[in-house]
Amino acid sequence: MDHMTDDLHARLRTDRPHSARVWNYLLGGKDNYPVDSELGDVILTTFPEFAAVARLQRRFLARAVGFLVREAGIRQFLDIGTGLPTADNTHELAQRIAPESRIVYVDNDPLVLTHAQALLTSSPEGVCAYVDADVRDPARILAEAAGTLDFDRPVALTMMGIMGQISDADRPADLVADLLSGLPSGSYLALSDGTNTNEALNRAVAAYNQQSVHTYHLRSPQEIGSFFTGLDLVAPGVVSSPAWRPDPSQPSETAAEVAFCGVARKP
Repeated sequence: MDHMTDDLHARLRTDRPHSARVWNYLLGGKDNYPVDSELGDVILTTFPEFAAVARLQRRFLARAVGFLVREAGIRQFLDIGTGLPTADNTHELAQRIAPESRIVYVDNDPLVLTHAQALLTSSPEGVCAYVDADVRDPARILAEAAGTLDFDRPVALTMMGIMGQISDADRPADLVADLLSGLPSGSYLALSDGTNTNEALNRAVAAYNQQSVHTYHLRSPQEIGSFFTGLDLVAPGVVSSPAWRPDPSQPSETAAEVAFCGVARKP
């Protein structure tokens, strides 16, 4: 037991900022440590629009899940890089429309997994499950998710901000392709990530990379678009997050166009 506790503490790394906790701070959450909030403040000083961008990313998730459930008829989700629970998580969005929806959350941060298991509770009709795995291990993710999801029926793979945590050396496009290869025809990919098109954000991420346990890799909109190779993009294609099927009932919020996204169907 002591060994397990030591291993958990080693993975938790409360002495260094961590992406999920910094993101939680930027979204106004409480599940972070002083090292995370200090780095969050550096990011906000360098790029004050970051909090607005974070909110717009959450709104894209909500619109994408709404489309997938209502229009595409999806009832299964594989959410990779879950992050710390906030309002309107994937299963809440999906089960609000279709209570029987089944969601598998994947993360490799012990704090995220602990909070997820405590807070992300399914509707009685549906299922929530959790996989402790790294996105760099698609085979393990698919094998464990198969215990909850039926891979004979379409699955929506959601990857919000996770590919930026993967360096080019780890071949991010191949990881996406490997995950999709295990999903049947009619499955979907919903993905968003940060772009390198804004100098202030580039500086903020450089500051983050100097201090955090993990590094973040901004990419061009074209590189983000390449993650959808071989898939049928849903209109309007790969666009900045606020431009993907904006909800006229939501108050508009402007921020620098520094995150691109898309939803696409596997033929």
